Amino acid sequence: MLLANASLPVVAGILVALVVGITFHEFSHAALADALGDHRPRALGRVSLNPLRHLEPVGALFFLIAGFGWGKPVPVNGYALRPGPIGMSIVAGAGPIANFAVAAVFAVVFRGFDAAGLLEQEFVRLVLASIVYFNVLLGFFNLLPIPPLDGYNVMLPFLPPRQQFMVQRYAQFGYLALLALVVFSSGPGGGPLQWLFGAASAIAGAMIGAGVA
Repeated sequence: MLLANASLPVVAGILVALVVGITFHEFSHAALADALGDHRPRALGRVSLNPLRHLEPVGALFFLIAGFGWGKPVPVNGYALRPGPIGMSIVAGAGPIANFAVAAVFAVVFRGFDAAGLLEQEFVRLVLASIVYFNVLLGFFNLLPIPPLDGYNVMLPFLPPRQQFMVQRYAQFGYLALLALVVFSSGPGGGPLQWLFGAASAIAGAMIGAGVA
């Protein structure tokens, strides 16, 4: 489990990163869907920066166990969006983009604090670094084309109708595919998720100018 044997600053950093990352991720889906004409997310209270509106137990549990996760999906009607079904790709892409934006903002904060000599406390340093790292990770992970992740909805409108129908038939097994991904990546040789974690760590480290564990 990700939090096992972790120090208090690391635990705090992970939890803050989880709340901040998922909240902005799902808020971006809801706000953009509302702006493009589907007002159901607003009616359901999802156009909000209240974390309780967006956290989802299974996704949060995956985050704590495996280091990745997701929030409560925002229900969006692609046919209500002004661009039509392609609007689903736009709305789906908004979540990962929001994570990258959050990572960039907190990377600037990290560097600013560092320049001002305010990162001598391990707690502050680890919280800020964790927010950058986990938001980069959330952004890349959610772009995987596996339901219920955003990459699936980004990809789907671009498929021919027959392929769309076939892919949608098996969307209900997406959680099993995610579980298999975790299992295949947990061996001594690593796997796709380990490569993703490594890439996120390298990018986050470059953003803050330091290594990220």
